[in-house]
Amino acid sequence: MALRTGKLPPDLLKRLLKNSGARDRRVLLGPTFGEDAAVVKLGKQLLVLKSDPVTYASDMIGWYAVNVNANDIVTKGAVPAWFQAVILLPVGSDEALAESIFKQVSAAAKELGIAVTGGHTEVTPGIDHPIVVGDMHGVVKGRNIVRSSGARAGDVLVLTKGAGIEGTAAIAREKRADLLKVFDESFVNRAAKYLFRPGLSIVPEAKVALKYRVSAMHDPTEGGVAMGVQELAEASGKSVDLWTDEIIVRKETARLCAKYGLNPLGLLGSGALLATFKPSDSDKFVAEVHRMGIDASVVGKIIAGPGKSRMISSEGITPLSFSERDEVLKVLFP
Repeated sequence: MALRTGKLPPDLLKRLLKNSGARDRRVLLGPTFGEDAAVVKLGKQLLVLKSDPVTYASDMIGWYAVNVNANDIVTKGAVPAWFQAVILLPVGSDEALAESIFKQVSAAAKELGIAVTGGHTEVTPGIDHPIVVGDMHGVVKGRNIVRSSGARAGDVLVLTKGAGIEGTAAIAREKRADLLKVFDESFVNRAAKYLFRPGLSIVPEAKVALKYRVSAMHDPTEGGVAMGVQELAEASGKSVDLWTDEIIVRKETARLCAKYGLNPLGLLGSGALLATFKPSDSDKFVAEVHRMGIDASVVGKIIAGPGKSRMISSEGITPLSFSERDEVLKVLFP
């Protein structure tokens, strides 16, 4: 079967992840569907490792790469510390492009307190836009890691910032000329600045979540919030009642999705944190991040048993609809 662009189908990915190389007792969390990063025990410390590419965007691609990898580190309860990247440039690229990507990586890493430790850069045939494959390492404070698989029946699900943040920024930046034919410049500029406000980083709210006994954290990326919820549910062996009316969809996201016929819940989702708590702890978490100027809302509840996830809205109840193929591909790579 020919594969489509985007993530691999879940059943295929689960089968492939069984190819995990040599056994090593120091690996506490290895390749697992729905988990954002691996965890390795080194002496008294827990090292968290993550690699993730940026392939859908060319503008600010270095900034994307640092932030999306740092997000996956913090979902394990770790502090991101070291970053390196493989930077692939298309034939015909000039020095200015390479320098721009390096500066973006450095600026994003410096803002998060991360050291850039190396990597590799080359001009590569067969590609028509830059690709950056990031590799991030971090260290867990204390001895407890947080897993996507930690959600418990009866927990509630919180989403920060809203749906489609990364996708909104990517479309606005990559399709600027097209959008200016329909929308005014101030609107397009606001959408493009989603990269910085509300922003791609979930580091601040993930650190707060640790104070309130968070049971699971997950960073929705390709496939958006809907795919992220499905991954968290499957990893935990549970299901989710997703209250779609409670999910924040910002004005710019909604209008771009309407123009291109996209589902905002399936749009590239970095910048949002999915986290599960006991109900009383979720209220405290939401209140604190609100005081920090970060939007957050309770958007669902974890229920026992797999395969029963539902979307519940004022229009009715339907099975959770998700796709590993992100909505942004319909616009950037139709």
